[in-house]
Amino acid sequence: MDLSGFHPTRRRLIRALLLGACMSPAMAAIIKAGSAAAKEPVTQGFQKVVGDVRLNGAQARVGQVVRPGDICTTGPDSECIIIIGEQVFLLRAASEIAFDLDHFEDGRDASFGGRLRIAAGAVMAVFGDLRAETTVITPLATAGIRGTGLYAEIWPEKNYVCLCYGQAVLHSKLDPAFEEALDTFHHESPRNFYAKPEDHGGLFVEPEKMINHEDEELIMLEALVGRIPLFGPEPIKMPDQ
Repeated sequence: MDLSGFHPTRRRLIRALLLGACMSPAMAAIIKAGSAAAKEPVTQGFQKVVGDVRLNGAQARVGQVVRPGDICTTGPDSECIIIIGEQVFLLRAASEIAFDLDHFEDGRDASFGGRLRIAAGAVMAVFGDLRAETTVITPLATAGIRGTGLYAEIWPEKNYVCLCYGQAVLHSKLDPAFEEALDTFHHESPRNFYAKPEDHGGLFVEPEKMINHEDEELIMLEALVGRIPLFGPEPIKMPDQ
């Protein structure tokens, strides 16, 4: 099947993935199981590559494994899904992420820790490793997390960070005094981090609503490694959606 016209984050392909379409038999079985009890092995590395996706400047391919120090970028109208251990990453168009990790190993029980630098675009990630803290870094914010779901989107004037579920401690790069500990269940506390607080009443950080990402995406990513989100296997209707 030619997937060049599809994008992993779009509803049609999300629903196909949830039903196990366009996937290997082992991956389809994991998605259908959709639970932490799933025992099927998970293939590491790039699961989907749509359009111009590059790893360290070279065209990425399905099955290619990501290592500490690698940088992944996506071009316009391009997206990808990557599995590293128990962690899954979805990069949308025009995104860049650097895996500046202290360590990670292959496998469902792999150790994972260090820094992830999101320099551009939009990235969704789900983390299953509770043993090592990972720091997600954007141009304007940092989030120290353990075993969470997170969505970040970068604009020149602001960075949007949603702790979809789990625990994290947020910091503003422009306001060293700002620190916020979050413990969320279902997108309760998205935040905007502003590049020019003077344009926002002097606020460096401000609450925001859930935007530009969906429960179906989180369900899909967690299912790829045999888990379900904290809020459950079914998407929850959010206000004004």
